Amino acid sequence: MHKYGFFITFEGIDGSGKSTHIDWCIKFLKVHNINVIKTREPGGTIVGNQIRDIFLNYNMNAFTESLLSIAARKEHIEKVIKPTLKKGIWVLSDRFNDSMYAYQAGGRGINNIILDKLEKYANIDLIPDLTLLFDISIDISKNRLKKKSLDKFESENSNFFEKVRNEYINLAKIHSNRIMLIDGSKSIIDIRNILMNKLITLIKNFTS
Repeated sequence: MHKYGFFITFEGIDGSGKSTHIDWCIKFLKVHNINVIKTREPGGTIVGNQIRDIFLNYNMNAFTESLLSIAARKEHIEKVIKPTLKKGIWVLSDRFNDSMYAYQAGGRGINNIILDKLEKYANIDLIPDLTLLFDISIDISKNRLKKKSLDKFESENSNFFEKVRNEYINLAKIHSNRIMLIDGSKSIIDIRNILMNKLITLIKNFTS
């Protein structure tokens, strides 16, 4: 059995369904006797949740957004993710650093090299074991978001979301060994079958 738990992140543009899928995965893992926690970014800690409120609801410079994202992530990793993984507990996170590259680099236009350096200076070296990226069209995203109260990112225009989506797809190509691209427009049954097959493989590797 693995000494450390698995770290799985869930990514996608707003409305992609990742929050729904992470809840299903948590239940599936618990049924299979996997000790697991759910967390999110920004957030996961007292400091992170306070940053989250500012991050999602106040307009600011794009570079400031990136700095806040890094600050919340550092707290999250050191106080929640690493200690939990060391106990052999799985961690499933609703967003992680891929979101920063998609939204702040892709959407806002911050240079990827700058974000790389920020993570390096903050000594952020944790890489997810698996990232599940749910891809949907901008039209589907906008249609799904009509049903809820929107934060500042969800209120962005289609051009912004198109840039975010394109950056996500680019990340999936660069990190194809880690990022699993899933068609989020498929039926819930089809998506859950994909997730189930992947999780069963991970469980077997974890317990063997």
